[in-house]
Amino acid sequence: MSKEYRGIVKAWEATVRKSQAVAKKRASSLFSTMSVAPADDEPGEVYHAEKVFSNGDFYTGQWADCLPHGHGKYLWTDGCMYVGEWSKGKKMGKGKFSWPSGATYEGEFKSGYMDGKGTYIGSGNATYKGSWVMNLKHGQGTKSFPNGDYYEGEWRRGFQDGHGRYQWKNGNHYIGQWRNGKIHGNGTMILSNGNRYDGSWEENFPKGNGTFRWGDGSFYVGIWSKDPKEQNGTYYPSGSPESSMEWDPQEVFTVELNDCQICPCEKIDIFPSQKVLSANDGEFLQKQAIYRKGHDVNVRNRRKSADVRMSNCSRDFIGDNASDGFEGLGNLEPERSVRGSRHQPQPFKIPPVKRQGVTISKGHKNYDLMLNLQLGIRHSVGRPAPATSLDLKASAFDPREKVWTKFPPEGSKYTPPHQSCDFRWKDYCPLVFRTLRKLFKVDAADYMLSICGNDALRELSSPGKSGSFFYLTNDDRYMIKTMKKAEVKVFIRMLPAYYNHVRSFENTLVTKFYGLHCVKLPGTSQKKVRFVIMGNLFCSDYAIHRRFDLKGSSHGRTTDKPESEIDATTTLKDLDLNYIFRLQKVWFQEFCRQVDRDCDFLEQERIMDYSLLVGLHFRESSFRESRTSPDCTSGSQTPTGNVDPDEAGPRLSKADMEKTLYDPSRWESTRLGIHMQARAERTVRRSDCEAQLVGEPTGELYDIILYFGIIDILQDYDISKKLEHAYKSIQFDPTSISAVDPKQYSKRFRDFIFRVFVEET
Repeated sequence: MSKEYRGIVKAWEATVRKSQAVAKKRASSLFSTMSVAPADDEPGEVYHAEKVFSNGDFYTGQWADCLPHGHGKYLWTDGCMYVGEWSKGKKMGKGKFSWPSGATYEGEFKSGYMDGKGTYIGSGNATYKGSWVMNLKHGQGTKSFPNGDYYEGEWRRGFQDGHGRYQWKNGNHYIGQWRNGKIHGNGTMILSNGNRYDGSWEENFPKGNGTFRWGDGSFYVGIWSKDPKEQNGTYYPSGSPESSMEWDPQEVFTVELNDCQICPCEKIDIFPSQKVLSANDGEFLQKQAIYRKGHDVNVRNRRKSADVRMSNCSRDFIGDNASDGFEGLGNLEPERSVRGSRHQPQPFKIPPVKRQGVTISKGHKNYDLMLNLQLGIRHSVGRPAPATSLDLKASAFDPREKVWTKFPPEGSKYTPPHQSCDFRWKDYCPLVFRTLRKLFKVDAADYMLSICGNDALRELSSPGKSGSFFYLTNDDRYMIKTMKKAEVKVFIRMLPAYYNHVRSFENTLVTKFYGLHCVKLPGTSQKKVRFVIMGNLFCSDYAIHRRFDLKGSSHGRTTDKPESEIDATTTLKDLDLNYIFRLQKVWFQEFCRQVDRDCDFLEQERIMDYSLLVGLHFRESSFRESRTSPDCTSGSQTPTGNVDPDEAGPRLSKADMEKTLYDPSRWESTRLGIHMQARAERTVRRSDCEAQLVGEPTGELYDIILYFGIIDILQDYDISKKLEHAYKSIQFDPTSISAVDPKQYSKRFRDFIFRVFVEET
């Protein structure tokens, strides 16, 4: 045996003995009254400590691994205080948080947030008792207001939303539906004088069909509105001598409901999750925790490596396995190598996120088309029209309901002069789309400014698979897509069902459409360009680092770009997906319900080939952890390739980003699929299964902001798709191709999506 080899064997034996001694020492510590068992993800020794931080903050209580862990009290210099349970430096379990104003919250915490059952008493003695999710009232709860009003019912994202009862101090009370803190939907208002209203409401006032009844038996039935021009109904007197034959329905708004103002909820200036450990010392503490995590991982690796080599040695360590012994000794180095140069994190570099598309400037082949489009939109949206009600007549959806307008260059009585060619403009079902924009709360002036302002549109570099071209507005709010005649026919056919669906389900994930138009160009060809205007799902203050188009099929569902050319603007597909997405419980339940509703709607309309478009913004903290974790290498921990958070961060500054992440108004505006805070867990596919759609979870988690929605909903299962299905079924597995019957497509899509999106545990 050579001298070098004997030295290697001695090093191996010393390391094995050391790992056995550590294991024995840890086993004996189980019986210590001052410590807990240091499992893989458990803290080390827990002891009582009193800490005064450099900025004046004070902590007293149980302590482990340089972090509060157990029961303890933390007092911030601004007067905020938390007393309760901690887990690895975060408020976790039951506790009480108090503000300098005198407000208090007592209840359950999760990862620093008010989350679970809890009671909040405001500085003015307003009291909420019920369910919380991530600092916001969400679920069943009751609230007593300082003025004596009382609410009991459902809450969502901090506001009354769902079914609830509101009791005024003066004796009036309402029972029915709420939305975003306002009376909205069907409900009953019973006044203290015995009068009552039963029917539809919109933003705290009667709107739509309803009945107002007086105590003497007389009643008024009809359409209600604050606008007298829209009011329409019939008054039925009771027949008693006291009953008046003349009555103005507007008195309900000006007199009867005058004392029925909804008391606003108290704003919380700063949330418990925003109050963290001392900023000066927190970075050091975080590094200590990350260091320990990395240390434990490396210890486990060394133990595993030692066990393998012990097995090899028992057979014949010097034989064919000698080379393995030499190669594996890197894992047997002493603990100091954890912080040695070999394990230092590599600098990450990511190319900055680029804006999509090419600006259409003068000389571009589609410059005139863009001008035509902008002129037409300005004419359509700016044209005077009577106030619209959400209750549309069937005639508004008639396929023949379309308006043609001529746009001569010299102008006309209805159109301005322009520098483009002579063209004709067509609006499909203008009243329906005007009402849809109202339903989606799109301001007409902002809409025109985005599409028809001084800024040019941007054309995406290449058409989609269908041959359609896409254009983006300069502010990224709207996307314009050219359409085939067959797609327009499908859209017009399903427009009534689409309208009813998006009106019924506020959180629908299907694409929001704002207009359907056509430009007829001059010349012998009389070319028609049809296009639809829809919302851009990825319009956000945050850069989208990764985007996926998911259908649940495997044939051809991978990007055709080489890895070196994939960037943040590349739309990846099913077989490129390497994450599963973890949603908070309430959001996951709502997600499942809405996907089912949307798929049922598309299945009934015989639609297939749609997909879920998903966009990910990786939070700064994920990158920071990847950079500072001692046991990470440059490839395995980088969520989006080689990433530099300084370059790939949001379009806001870092300070503004942190502010908006913890801004309550941002959370309140969060909707299903829009600006959702979640976690992504990296997955790895088995090498022996080429068509495996969802890989195996690795436990590698990243904090993300998530955007998603169902797109491409205008492809019906027509004869061409049936032929495509028959042809491809001969060559490939019928279950792997996109062109399948709508019912089968819907089931496959749901099964896949519910494996990709899971509930956070």
